[in-house]
Formats: sequence, structure tokens, C-alpha cells
Amino acid sequence: MHEERNNQTESGGARDADHRESERCDRRQQPLGTEVCNHLGNYPLPDGFLASVVMPVYNESQTITEIVERVRNCGMPCEIILVDDGSTDGSSQLIDQWSGQPCTVVLRHDTNRGKGAALKTGFAHASGDVVIIQDADLEYDPADYWKLAEPIVNKQVDVVYGSRFQGATQRSLRFGHSFGNRLLTRLSNLRTGLHLTDMETCYKAFRREIAAQIAPTLQETGFGIEPEITNKIARLPGVRVCEVPISYAARSRSQGKKIKWRDGLRAIWCIVRY
Repeated sequence: MHEERNNQTESGGARDADHRESERCDRRQQPLGTEVCNHLGNYPLPDGFLASVVMPVYNESQTITEIVERVRNCGMPCEIILVDDGSTDGSSQLIDQWSGQPCTVVLRHDTNRGKGAALKTGFAHASGDVVIIQDADLEYDPADYWKLAEPIVNKQVDVVYGSRFQGATQRSLRFGHSFGNRLLTRLSNLRTGLHLTDMETCYKAFRREIAAQIAPTLQETGFGIEPEITNKIARLPGVRVCEVPISYAARSRSQGKKIKWRDGLRAIWCIVRY
């Protein structure tokens, strides 16, 4: 993977593309100003920049192909780390088509072990400058990677959370999910001292060093991974955390949403435990 990354960044075509993109950014920044462009996700990336997108996959045969294509077309250089978490609906066979392709890593669990276990597996294989968590459904839009990465690229923070409650949404959360998420976030903030609006968000971006530091300590195998990650980030000396608004298209249980009320109780337990 490191060899593939070096081949990409050293090729003349890639350098020319980076130069053209930098010129386009400069032209757009002149009338709007650097600060506004950065907020809109319009900024040049460092030479050789790579984002590692860690994507747990469990029974997402209806959406996995589209979400992978969206990641590939987001405009940011990415390696996609697909972790098949014991799927039984045909997702495994769909994932086979990307095995061995450039900037794609396919990992597998023989049995379903949970989102937390899949993230821990994926983090261990990330080689990019920024590590981004991506669900395998269509609720989160990879076009927001530029917003997530900007504060890290510009060395302002170490970790970025994408908040569903700060930005305009395509389809909003149901009242029960919204209330539960806000309650869990407030409880988490009391324990961590952070001032988040959306602790349970999928979209979390880290400097690779931060992801590598917390990954070996992760214990939660299921959805309890969200408060555990947040707590362990908050405990890192000098860590800088911020939120950015993201778009969100909530899906219903009939469309495949997997989180249940029991996961909320587990999250409360994790907030207290960690």
C-alpha cells in the first residue's frame, strides 16, 4: 500500500493534476478570501496527501457499490479500507470486485463482530495522513470529506466531528433518534469536558497518529465504540477537537438502519465506564 501511494504521488500526471487543482483553488480564493474558501472545503491539499477511509460493512448489499463510488468521486485522494464484518446478504461477493485494486484494502471477519471491531481492524491498516470513518450506507455524503479534513490539514486541530445538528439535512433524524443522540452527547460532554453537539455521528476524522494511538486500546465491539472513542480522545494530552456541519440523509429501519434502543443503553454504560 505504501508503494502504491508513492507511485501515485511521484507520477508526473499526479503532479500536474495537483498543480492544476492548486491553480483553481487560488483563482477561487481571490474573490472570496481564504477563510471563506476553507469553510466551504475549497483549499489546496499538501503534496502527496492521502485520506484513509475506514468503512465497516455488514449486510449493505443495496448500498455498498454506490457508496464506494461516491468515495472515489469525492475529489480527495483516498485509500478505501473495506472491512466485511461477516456479511450474509451478498455484500461479501460485491466487495470481491475491489480486492487488489489500487488504493483499496479489503479485510474480512469470518463472523459478525460489530462496528467497533471492524473499525479497530481498519485503523490498523490505515496509511493516510487523515483517517475518516465512513458507514456503508448512504446517510453520510463523502463530499463532506473536504470540510472534515480542512481543520486538520491546516494544523488547527487533531480530531474533527461532523455534526448532523449544525448543518442543513436532506432527511432529518426521527424525533426518538434525535432526542437520544442529543441526550447521549450531553452525558458524554459531562464526562469528557468536550462541547460537542453530535457525539454519535459516524463522521469522525483524525490525524493518523491519533487513530494509531487509540486503536490498540479500543474494547467495544458494537455501537458503544462511539462514546469509547470520544472518551479516549478527550483524555489525550493536548488533543484539539472541533466540529463542522455536515449533510445527512437519515434512513428508516425498513431501509436497513441497524441501531436499536438497546444500543442507547449500552452507550450510556460506555459513557460511565470509560
